[in-house]
Amino acid sequence: MSYDAKTFQFYADNAQEYASRRTKPTKMLSVFLAEMVKSAAILELGCGAGLEAQYMQSKGFDVTATEGNPELAKFAVKRLGDSVKIMRFDELADQNCYDGIWANMCLLHAPWDELDAIIGVIHNALKPNGLLMASFKVGDGAKRDRLERYYNLPTKEALLEKFSANAPWTDIKITPGDSGVGHDGAGYNAVWVSARR
Repeated sequence: MSYDAKTFQFYADNAQEYASRRTKPTKMLSVFLAEMVKSAAILELGCGAGLEAQYMQSKGFDVTATEGNPELAKFAVKRLGDSVKIMRFDELADQNCYDGIWANMCLLHAPWDELDAIIGVIHNALKPNGLLMASFKVGDGAKRDRLERYYNLPTKEALLEKFSANAPWTDIKITPGDSGVGHDGAGYNAVWVSARR
């Protein structure tokens, strides 16, 4: 199972609130898109309400938007239409299909041990030289927040080791992301993993 049941239920129960929380894409999306060729095929994992998928589409990219939580996906469908695919991370079976895979603040909820297989299927779904960009909150190991959401919370070193051990990437980089305060009121620091097939 590539998701935590309590976390999954939290986002189902609070889908409407989360669908309206963000009004503009993260600044790292422009960094990712600068690496893509015109009309590149992009897979978004955990698209939520579809905000960033819509932005990528507006820039002319061929976007496949996926969301594992059907309640959140309803809001993505309102924004993007019926092209939104309801799919958990472990259900990704595409091979050599995408120039880029965008995973903003979604893989951080995957159980740490399950992330091994997820990294493998993501690698397989990319075309040669394809690029993954994924964000994580860093910490000292998996835990739940006060809202009972699960986070894998790796150190930078553990994250690098995890990606290196589970697919033959040609290049992996970890760069600092934003810091902020989560929905539970706790502060966090984020990092971005960029990994090229």
